[in-house]
Amino acid sequence: MLFTARGLGVLLGIDTAMAPRTRRVSVVIDTALLTAALLLLVMLRLNPLVVPWLQMKLGLLAAYIGFGTLALRRARTRGGKAAAYVAALLCFSMMVAVARTHDPAGFLTVFRGAGS
Repeated sequence: MLFTARGLGVLLGIDTAMAPRTRRVSVVIDTALLTAALLLLVMLRLNPLVVPWLQMKLGLLAAYIGFGTLALRRARTRGGKAAAYVAALLCFSMMVAVARTHDPAGFLTVFRGAGS
C-alpha cells in the first residue's frame, strides 16, 4: 500500500513521496515483513530453495525490489518510472497469487485448463 502511494507520488511529482521520513517508514515496514517471513520459514521448517512456489516468490520478490528501485529512484524518465511501477505492481500481484495458491503459476493457473 505504501509503495503504491509512493509510486503514484513520484509519478505525480509530489515531494513527500521521497521524503526521508516516508522512506524510513517504508524501510521499517519492509524489514518487519521480511523478518516475519523468515521466522515463518524457520517455524514451518520450509526450505525456499526446495519448495517450487517459494522459489517463485523469492524470484518475484527480487524482481519487485528491482522494479521498485527503478520506479522510485533509478529510472531516468517518467515513462521508465511508470513502466517499472507497473511491473513492480504486477510482481506484487503475482506474489500474492502464488502465496494463496501455493502454485508457482499463481494467477496464471486459470489458463492451464483453457486448452483442455
